[in-house]
Amino acid sequence: MKVTYLEEAVKYSPPKHTPTCHAMWLQHRSMGCEAPYWVGCSYYLPGAKAERDASPLDKIYIILEGELTVETEGETVKLGPMDSVYIGPNENREVRNETNSVATMLVVMPYPPA
Repeated sequence: MKVTYLEEAVKYSPPKHTPTCHAMWLQHRSMGCEAPYWVGCSYYLPGAKAERDASPLDKIYIILEGELTVETEGETVKLGPMDSVYIGPNENREVRNETNSVATMLVVMPYPPA
């Protein structure tokens, strides 16, 4: 078992995210977690966004609080509490907080191949 208490979470800056998006790892190999994936929590302040981008890795986003707009090629959805979305490898996506409230999102991703 590997427990991480909130005060032990490690802040990080995800690439291509506005400065008003704050992120932290809840479970990560750099923190001693041996899982084949990491789990992060991102806080999107009003107007915050992750720019359109794609990565070769699968990702799952789970909205815990607030509302986020997720846009992929040809599809745009608004997600609220406990809604989730799977983004496949190399799928372009953009995430935006278009509201006046903070949105909280859980992120689950594998590590890149060694």
